[in-house]
Amino acid sequence: MCRNIKTLFNFEPPASEAEIRAAALQFVRKLSGFNSPSKANQAAFERAVDGVAVAARALIDALVTTAQPRDREVEAARARERAALRFTVARRTERPT
Repeated sequence: MCRNIKTLFNFEPPASEAEIRAAALQFVRKLSGFNSPSKANQAAFERAVDGVAVAARALIDALVTTAQPRDREVEAARARERAALRFTVARRTERPT
């Protein structure tokens, strides 16, 4: 799916409305193929983002787990480590042109 959509469930502090809306926006962009819709499609695009955000909030609020909430800073550090490793390996395997 879209790599820019981040996991929002089971974090401390919980996902904010801004984070949920950002994920909804990315999802609608992916589905529609529009980064920025035309004026003719703007209203439909915004309704879709609003609807996905409402559904995402309902889902996150309804989910249950026995796992301890994850720390955002720890998860961000892990993501940076994975990215550094991935891009280092990618650079090594590139062929000179």
